Amino acid sequence: MEKIEGSVLSAIPMNAMALTLTRSTIRMQHSHTWGVDKSNSVHDLIICLTGSARYEVGGETIDMAPGRAMLLPANTWFSGRSTSREAYTGIAQHFTLDLFGRLDLIAQMNLKHAVTLARWEMMEPLTRYYHDNSPPYSTTLLQHHLFMFLLIEFIEQAHTGWREQSVGNVNNPDALSFSVMVAASQIAADPLGEEIVGRTIDSVPYNPDYFKREFRKRVGWTPDKFQEFKRMERAMGLMAGGCTVKRAAELSGYTDAYYFSRMFKRYIGISPQGYQQSEKRSREGAFPRGEEDGQLIYPLTR
Repeated sequence: MEKIEGSVLSAIPMNAMALTLTRSTIRMQHSHTWGVDKSNSVHDLIICLTGSARYEVGGETIDMAPGRAMLLPANTWFSGRSTSREAYTGIAQHFTLDLFGRLDLIAQMNLKHAVTLARWEMMEPLTRYYHDNSPPYSTTLLQHHLFMFLLIEFIEQAHTGWREQSVGNVNNPDALSFSVMVAASQIAADPLGEEIVGRTIDSVPYNPDYFKREFRKRVGWTPDKFQEFKRMERAMGLMAGGCTVKRAAELSGYTDAYYFSRMFKRYIGISPQGYQQSEKRSREGAFPRGEEDGQLIYPLTR
């Protein structure tokens, strides 16, 4: 069965993460003689706009060029130097990203040190805007939101897995919440995986039945039902993009379109055909009374 890649952070509730910009943005404008040799007490995300540079980070050599993004983890010694006659420019933003107010989320991930941003045609003007408009001595709400977008783009490409779940004592509620978050993220990233739930449950340091109950308390679904709901979300996107019900069912892992339709209505609260019709009305600007904003929230029932 085809594996569908999902968002690394898609299963993490918004209010579970706290991003802090720990200083104003460094608007890099380095000449060909520039060099650095230091470490930071917090994480630092660098995105190159022009020129080039070479860094040594944790024994790895990293070449920076336009469109390249690099994470310098907290308390990691690094060195760097310009490698072009053209000015080496870009942004460097110091930050922390906490989970549940206590856990360093970046430290829980296995991340590549650097990636070439895949959507650079869109990211370049945003990065340049961030570079040109971030205040020199403070941080702003707009800056915070823009950087979160840039950071998520980096994480989505750089993430290679979660570190071993040994956050403190397993009786610690933060450790349990982290394990649930990782499990939900793994399921959401591969909703078509036939064995994804079993592998995920086997990997956590908790009794399976206990963990399933705690997963349901925090996520609202059991792991199996959460996987099925994520399949339905995939089907919704396919149908909104013009797929037939049958084709959406096939691409979401269902060989029986009738069974898919019954499950879709059970999980989403509306039939696939009804969903398609509501999407059509929404695109045409026709909404039922009481839904003038056009924003239906799915699932309709839970």
